[in-house]
Amino acid sequence: MAAHAAVPARRQFSTHGWGLPVTLGIAYGLYAPVIARRGEALSWGQFWLGLISAVVLAVSVYALRRYGRMLRREFRAVAWGALTGIAVGFLFSLSDHSVFSSSMLGLIVGAATTAGAFYLFYTHEDSAGRPAPY
Repeated sequence: MAAHAAVPARRQFSTHGWGLPVTLGIAYGLYAPVIARRGEALSWGQFWLGLISAVVLAVSVYALRRYGRMLRREFRAVAWGALTGIAVGFLFSLSDHSVFSSSMLGLIVGAATTAGAFYLFYTHEDSAGRPAPY
């Protein structure tokens, strides 16, 4: 008897790819106008600030999670550090601090994130970038 040809299975719907970026984007987009408005009523400029901030962060996190494996672990760690440092420095600059202090905080947070991400990638991957077998 001939074998039955299997019908190709439909791809399961998963929130793994976009769930975290959207959640981070929403939180960031809600927090940015709160800092910028300083107790006043929400204006359209602050609304657009929050919306654009949310979209930019969500797309950046999605792109790093989706295509970051193509980078070597050093560059991937620097990319995560740069994204984190820029995001924190931007939020700090919205609270009327100087450009220097915002840049310094962003550099410190970015350097710490880069070091942590590199350690994580280095200890959980082999030299070719594949997940460690343990």
